[in-house]
Amino acid sequence: MIGIFDSGSGGLSVLSALRKQAPKADIVYFGDIANAPYGGKSPDELAALVQNGMRVLAEHSATEIIAACNSIAFSVLAGAAGHERLIEMTRPTARMMRAFAGERVLLLATQATINAGIYRDALWSIVDLDELPIPELAGAIEDEKTAVEITAIVRAALLKKTGKIYEKVLLGCTHYPLVGGTIEREMRGLFPQAQIIDPAEAVAREAVERFDCEGSGTVTFLISKDTHAFRNRIAPLFLETQCTLQVI
Repeated sequence: MIGIFDSGSGGLSVLSALRKQAPKADIVYFGDIANAPYGGKSPDELAALVQNGMRVLAEHSATEIIAACNSIAFSVLAGAAGHERLIEMTRPTARMMRAFAGERVLLLATQATINAGIYRDALWSIVDLDELPIPELAGAIEDEKTAVEITAIVRAALLKKTGKIYEKVLLGCTHYPLVGGTIEREMRGLFPQAQIIDPAEAVAREAVERFDCEGSGTVTFLISKDTHAFRNRIAPLFLETQCTLQVI
């Protein structure tokens, strides 16, 4: 059983990529919505949340884990997960980014991810990296704020990089692909040549290579807080696969 752990809805971007590449995989997904967003939490808080997430997934028979939240990647790499069969977001992304060696890349991420320096460590020898935290965005996406509100947050952040030139924009938070269209529209006027890179495909590809993806294609969703926003996001999945939802 493959377990996917995120602070809420962000990991659904990784789940979607994995379902496309491994439709028969049995998956248990834990969205820790009660403690979301993770992006403003301290390293100690994140380490404790990682440990709790691993416990929840283990109790539901997950033996191979995808930590589908960039904000916890540092804690995972530092050993907080205590699990060997685990994939976090940054290393698969670094391997994928070798195809763009030497290019100028803008990383969009939470404050926790930027502060941890995990992408600087992973990419410094591969690309010319610039970073832009968007502290409010993951929470706004999780809370299903209006398109106008999401657009305003994205626009205000990107305007800080006016006059810069980038060839790639790397989405360093798994929530961000959920509003990828908005990000792309807002960056067109500033970085018209830039291409958005979503790490979810690389993470899913590594899971297919390393994990047991044979099964009956079931998905169990576990959430620590029930929200209409999360239910709305997973509703399309119920049309295509065997899904169950539990509030724990």
